Amino acid sequence: MQTILLSREEVARRARQLYKNSIRQQVETDENIGKMLIIDFESGDYEVDETRLKAGCKLSAKHPHSRLFGLRMGYNVAVSFDGVIERVYK
Repeated sequence: MQTILLSREEVARRARQLYKNSIRQQVETDENIGKMLIIDFESGDYEVDETRLKAGCKLSAKHPHSRLFGLRMGYNVAVSFDGVIERVYK
């Protein structure tokens, strides 16, 4: 089987599409707003936790060689270096 190497942008695009089309309605609840969601876009598996490290470690244990994508549920960015992130409303 030949492995296709995707750009970071393509991984992000596919993961965001998966989130929008099938994951969001399952996980974006009031208690999860602000938590990190890490997605393995190839398998469709994901993990939710307070930090990206915790969620990423859980998912990496299931899929050790996958490329993962993370987002902060309910916000426009996962992290901010200047302390400003905007809440996104449905």
